[in-house]
This record gives sequence, C-alpha cells and structure tokens, in this order.
Amino acid sequence: MKTKAQYKVKNWNAYDAALKQRGSITFWVNEEVIEQWHNQQKTGRKGASNYYSDTAIATMGTIQSVFHLPGRQAEGFLESLFMLMGIELVVPDHSTLSRRMGKLSVELPVIPKDKAVHVVVDSTGVKVYGEGEWKVRTHGVGKRRTWRKLHLGVDCESGEILGAVVTTNDMADCEVLPDILEQIEQPIEQVSGDGGYDTKGCYDTISQRGAKATIPPRSNAKIQQPHPDSQPHPRDENLRRVNQVGRKQWKQESGYHRRSLSETAIFRLKTIFGGKLRRRFFDNQAVELFLQCAALNRMIQLGKPDSYKVED
Repeated sequence: MKTKAQYKVKNWNAYDAALKQRGSITFWVNEEVIEQWHNQQKTGRKGASNYYSDTAIATMGTIQSVFHLPGRQAEGFLESLFMLMGIELVVPDHSTLSRRMGKLSVELPVIPKDKAVHVVVDSTGVKVYGEGEWKVRTHGVGKRRTWRKLHLGVDCESGEILGAVVTTNDMADCEVLPDILEQIEQPIEQVSGDGGYDTKGCYDTISQRGAKATIPPRSNAKIQQPHPDSQPHPRDENLRRVNQVGRKQWKQESGYHRRSLSETAIFRLKTIFGGKLRRRFFDNQAVELFLQCAALNRMIQLGKPDSYKVED
C-alpha cells in the first residue's frame, strides 16, 4: 500500500508570524485606510457626493469576509474597534455597504516581477443559496440550488491571483480565458489549463500574448494542419508530442502538473472565506469575490510555507 507523501516546512518561524498577522485588525485597518476613510472627491453633479470613500467600503467588505460577519455585526465590529482605538470616524451602515458595493472597482494587489509568469487557470463554483451538502446527500435535492462561477488566473510561482472573473454557472471556462489574460499586465511565458480550455479561441488568445499553451488535447483530437509547408499550430504540436511519448510523459515534460496550483489557490480561498456568498445581487456577489481574492493576495504576500518532501 502506497503511503501518502509527508512534507515539512522550512521557514516555520516566518510562516507562523505571517499566519498571526493575517488575523491582526491593524493589518486590515491601518493608518492609510483611516486617512482615506472619507471621500475627498466631489462628483460635480447635482446632489450630495458620497460621504465614505471606496477605500472605506472595500475595507468594511473585506473585514466582513475575513472574519465571517453578517452586515450589522461587521458594522458593530468596526464601531467598537474605532472606539477602542480612539478614532472619531463614522462607520458605514450595512445598507450603505450593500448599496455601494456593487459599484466598487477592485484592483488585485500583485507584486510586480521582472520575468514572465507562468499562469495556471481554473474555475470553481461558489454557492449563493440552497440546501446544505449533508441534506442533499442524505435526503436528495428538495429545492433549487444556485451557484456563481469564479474563474482564476494564478501565478504558479508566487500563488498570487493575477486575474479573476465571476460569471453565472452556465459560462464555459474557454469563454472566459480572454478576460482573465486581459487583466494580467505582466509578460506571460506559459498558460496551463485543463481540457476545458482545449479550443481554437483559447490557443489564439494565448498565442497573442506570446505565451506557450499547455492544454491537454482531447482523446479523440485530430491534427488540423498535416501539411509540412504550413505553419504548425500549437495544439497540433501538443498532439504530436502526446502521440509520440504518451499523455503521462507529455504532462510531466510540459509542466502541465503545475496547473494543480490553481486548485490550491481555490482551496485556500474556500477554506479561508467559506465558499459561500452573502450578497443577493450579481454585481455585489462579484465584488464580494474580488475582495476575497485581493485579501488572499495580501495574505500570501505576508508569507507562505516553504516546504520540502520527507524521504522515507
């Protein structure tokens, strides 16, 4: 019987400090946030401008997700925090948060790199409402369950989320890839995805970024450009190599298995934030997920485990 591989963390002290910092209130509500709490820009149109800045709304939405608080509890949490800190700031009420949240523009914090990145892409479902998994498994589905689909582009080296798109659950992964790559300003060296991205459009989108496409061809795939005089298509090149050495070896030599790191990012996101949405409207749900992605990036930037495999 094959035993499960064991790993140990090299940088435990730094990683332990990073884990504690993730739960620090002052990390999420720092001096910069406090200085930008009130809106300083006027719209120039009739009516009053927003009293609270986008930073205040984003901070409150992030606090709500990180600490798993309902709207009114998040409001009371920040009010008590400001009182203990001796800060005379008014906290947005939960209805203001809901009204403003759908219009927020969330920028994912990413540490810039000098070299091109290897982007791994994948998607996952996030539950909006419906019955719990135990009830469905035990008694079957009694009423409709609703999901949103979160598509991610992840830097396989750092684990940071470089691009995120939220859609309804009927949107195919291949349709969303151009929107993910459009968000990534850094040069891209390679894009790895599962068979759901095995379309001509995905290959063309990746080629336009000057990147290598590492996507497993379908089992019944055929070479589309057999003539040697024509320019070889990247998908045909992958298929030829698969036919030569087999699918298993192709995955190993092409770096395809790095794609599993996108699943690791999804696992982190759902473990930390619960994998369930609080908002009712689609725009608010999308911003809720974008704020979670931004918060996860900030957590990763604090520190990650540097582990190694323990040999038997």
